[in-house]
Amino acid sequence: MSAIVVGSINMDLVTRASRFPQPGETLIGRNFSTVTGGKGANQAVAAARLGIETHLVGRVGADEFGQVLLAGLRGAGVNIDAVEIDKQTHSGVAAIVTNDTGENNIIVVPGANHRVDTSEIDRLASLLPQARVLLLQLEIPLDCVTTALDVACNQGVRVILDPAPVPLNFPRELYRKIDIITPNEVEASQLTGICVECPDSAAKAADRLLQWGVGTAIVKLGHQGAYCATTDVREASPSSESVAAPRSNRFFVPAFSVAAVDTVAAGDAFNGALAAAIARDVSWREALTQAAAAGAIATTQPGAQTALCDRLTLESFLRERQV
Repeated sequence: MSAIVVGSINMDLVTRASRFPQPGETLIGRNFSTVTGGKGANQAVAAARLGIETHLVGRVGADEFGQVLLAGLRGAGVNIDAVEIDKQTHSGVAAIVTNDTGENNIIVVPGANHRVDTSEIDRLASLLPQARVLLLQLEIPLDCVTTALDVACNQGVRVILDPAPVPLNFPRELYRKIDIITPNEVEASQLTGICVECPDSAAKAADRLLQWGVGTAIVKLGHQGAYCATTDVREASPSSESVAAPRSNRFFVPAFSVAAVDTVAAGDAFNGALAAAIARDVSWREALTQAAAAGAIATTQPGAQTALCDRLTLESFLRERQV
C-alpha cells in the first residue's frame, strides 16, 4: 500500500505583507522566511505524514537548498532514493507573497525541476509494481508527465493529476489516461472554458472533464469546499445518471470552517490526503472529506510542508467536528 509522487521540489522564499504591491510599487513587508516546498515534495510529505509509504521521484540542484530540501523530505518520512542531485543547475525556488487575508501570489523558478527526464521515468517504472496510486503535477516538463501517465496506465496503477500550473495547450488526448483530476476553480476554468465560481459551475466543469475521458473530476473551490463527479460505478447510483456525462456519482463536500493564516500548500495537503485515502481504498465521499480536512488544517499554520498534518491530527480534527 504505497503512493508514488513524481514532481517538483522547491525552496519557498516567503514574504509577508499587509497587501500585494501594485505594479511598480515598493512595499515594506513584515517578515521573510525560507520554507521547503514544491508541489511534488509537498504532496509527498502530505501523504507520508498520513501514514502511507511514499516515494518521491524528482530532482534538486547540487546546492545548499538541495541539501536542505532532501533533509526535510527524509525527516518527513518520504523515501527519496529516486530523487537525483543535478550538478548542472540550481534547485527550484518559489517566491511567495502572502497578505493579511491569507491569500498568496507565487512565482516559480523551476531550476532542476525542468531537467527531469527519462531517467526519472525509469526509476518510476521500477517502483510502480508496489504502488496503489501515482500522483502527478505540472511543475515538471509535460513530456515527462505524459510518459509517466503511459507507464502507470500500462501497469494498471491509478493516476491522480493535479493540473497546476495549467499549460497553454493541454493535450486533449491525455484526459483518457487520467483516473482522477483535481483542478482548483481557476485551473478548472482554464481547462474547460467554463467560468468556475461555485458548486453549480464546478459541476458543469466536472461534467466536461468526464466527457473528455477523465474517470473522476474533483474541483477544489477553496473556502467553499470541493465538488466530485466520478464514473466509478462502485459508488454510482442509477438516480445520479446524467445525459451530460457518463453515468456518475456527484456530490459536494463543504469546506471546514477554520481560522486561516495562509493558503500556501492547502491544495497540496488536499491532494496528498486524497492519495493517501485512495491508497487505503476508502469511499469517494470519505476520501474527499479527509482531503478537505487536511487542506483546511494546512491553512491554520504558516508555510508549506510545516503546515501539513499527520494522521492523528487529521483524525482528531474530524472527530471534533463529528465527521
